[in-house]
Amino acid sequence: MTSRLSLISRHLDRTVLPPLNTPYSIERESSRVDDDVPYIPLIRHPSATSPAQQRRNLSTTTKMSTQPLHASLLIPGPIEITNEVSQSMAHYAQSHVGQPFINVFGDTLSLLRDLFQTKNPKSQPFIIAGSGTLGWDLAAANLIEPGDEVLVLHSGYFGDSFADAIQTYGGKPTQLKAPIGQHPQPADIEKALKERKYKALTITHVDTSTGVLSPIQPVADVLQRVSPDTLLIVDGVCSVGGEELHFDNNRIDFALTASQKAIGCPPGLSISLASERAIETFKSRKHPPGSYYASFKNWVPIMQNYEAKKPSYFATPPTQLVQALHTALKQLLAGDNLQARFEQHQKISQKVKKAVAELGLKQLAADPSDAANTMTAIWLPEGWSPPDILPKLLAADVVFAGGLHKEITTKYIRFGHMGVSATDESRGEIDKALEALKTAIAEVRKAKGQ
Repeated sequence: MTSRLSLISRHLDRTVLPPLNTPYSIERESSRVDDDVPYIPLIRHPSATSPAQQRRNLSTTTKMSTQPLHASLLIPGPIEITNEVSQSMAHYAQSHVGQPFINVFGDTLSLLRDLFQTKNPKSQPFIIAGSGTLGWDLAAANLIEPGDEVLVLHSGYFGDSFADAIQTYGGKPTQLKAPIGQHPQPADIEKALKERKYKALTITHVDTSTGVLSPIQPVADVLQRVSPDTLLIVDGVCSVGGEELHFDNNRIDFALTASQKAIGCPPGLSISLASERAIETFKSRKHPPGSYYASFKNWVPIMQNYEAKKPSYFATPPTQLVQALHTALKQLLAGDNLQARFEQHQKISQKVKKAVAELGLKQLAADPSDAANTMTAIWLPEGWSPPDILPKLLAADVVFAGGLHKEITTKYIRFGHMGVSATDESRGEIDKALEALKTAIAEVRKAKGQ
């Protein structure tokens, strides 16, 4: 009890904080005592907390030293998290403008530069409370003005959604659609760019609804050759941390992602990076952005101050989530070898896709080179639907996702294999899922007399 009280009382006898609402542009005193103490999380041993959990066959449930026993979450996000990330979510409450938290937030922003692979100090990372969807608002509200033409490369559900976001802010999206399971080809993109001048082009790196991977470099090369003034905006929600993006090499202007996918953090943070050109584009706008919360005007000074380890305030960040993201990024970037991480995701992806083929099933991705390494979208046999399979997987403590693409929702399922489930094979989650899928398919075939 004494130790717990000390965590409270230590905050009460300190130097007075700056007055409330002191502008972030005013230099604040940096001589305050650092009153943070090392955070040592309680070790929680897994235990079944309900009769339903107690009835589970624990031999098929992933056992984790500090997380309760649970079914393996293998959907295209949220995903499984490490014990350390889980413990970071239990961090004690902190002031969001206190120096200890500011130091962590600043480090986290700097780590994002390494994750996105940018060396330009004038590029700007953002960490904002919200889902990946907020990234569309950030792109559309700040980089697109009313009447601007935008070419949207469509490889699934999220192309439609990005187009809707652009239209909401007055932009004029033109969708270049590919057949289901494919992505627009460079020749078609070049043709479209020659027919009309576009302010920006958007591409979904991995469309979570189809499992299609759209290569960034060929699109960047076409833009550079045909329409170099067009901004390149990348939706990397289901790719960043599991697929190679390379912000600088591909001359990306804005990339957006979210905390809960391949980065390996719980949901709740919109994460993005704007290029120097994108920031200058915002500064030269003729009209103010159509959003208050998503405006670069409000967020850029805050992020710059945080990265410089200076207190700032616009909207309260979720402090525990930022702690968890910091932990996840430190783990992800350990050893400074992102390429090895990408190769591990490729290895697991190939293993999954080989096993799916051996079961006589096909992927939505029409060409193996178009298939994402972070997930697999699996066609079900004719006459089957997700409710035939998903409950059987859940009974084996494996969670897959149903379909999302509105034209084929009932015809396929989705298997997410990214983050720690892919990088730490000793957890056994991928093997368990493949065995559960094999058993479920056999049971349904038998029940249907096939």
